[in-house]
Amino acid sequence: MLPAAGAGRRMGADQPKQHLRIDRRTLVEVTLSRFIGLPGIKGAVLALAAGDELTPKLLASFSAFPLHFTQGGATRSDSVLAALNYLSGKQAVDRQSWVLVHDAARPCVRPADVYKLLEAVRGSDAGGLLAVPVRDTLKQADERNCVSMTVPRDGVFHALTPQAFRLGPLAAAMDRAHQDGVILTDESSAMEHVGMKPLLVKGHADNLKITHPDDLPLARLILQAQSAFQSALVGDTATPE
Repeated sequence: MLPAAGAGRRMGADQPKQHLRIDRRTLVEVTLSRFIGLPGIKGAVLALAAGDELTPKLLASFSAFPLHFTQGGATRSDSVLAALNYLSGKQAVDRQSWVLVHDAARPCVRPADVYKLLEAVRGSDAGGLLAVPVRDTLKQADERNCVSMTVPRDGVFHALTPQAFRLGPLAAAMDRAHQDGVILTDESSAMEHVGMKPLLVKGHADNLKITHPDDLPLARLILQAQSAFQSALVGDTATPE
């Protein structure tokens, strides 16, 4: 599922960032394409802003797997919960089914990393998420924006998406967090709030989230580099010794 109800104000664009284009495709099209061919993917639910009639039209030709649309909310967690409730209302969807929650604005996720995540959480009750170890020194700021301390980075990770959890437990955890007034910035936080310990699955730092205007050309370069690398691997495999 993709929460895609945000306005993307930090992009400074005149349209939602998921409608911006990387070459000829919209951002949301590119992001969805990263999941094509992965085993077990049955479809995608997109939580959209109220009145968003453009996104379904932009995706009308997408046929790799079924797309479903529901109305999102004011925050990311509201949109994810709306998508979970949509799925929970489907008789054909078991509450123990796995769901992947991925940012619509992360078009550079590597399909191999998604596959690794799905394999890692198989048989787990706590689920898991893609993440990368923190590389840089971390500083804690005080109220004057001066350094108050250096934060040890051992065992500290940047949380990425997708994040994988079972439908029923994730919906229940997010409901509980909302009732308790917890501010959720990702789905793992909800599971942690109810005492679960999701698995951290190492991904790649090029799983960029489009947030600022200069992120878009950077994403284009990343995708070009990934494609060139994959083509080189295929070429090496096909070359006889």
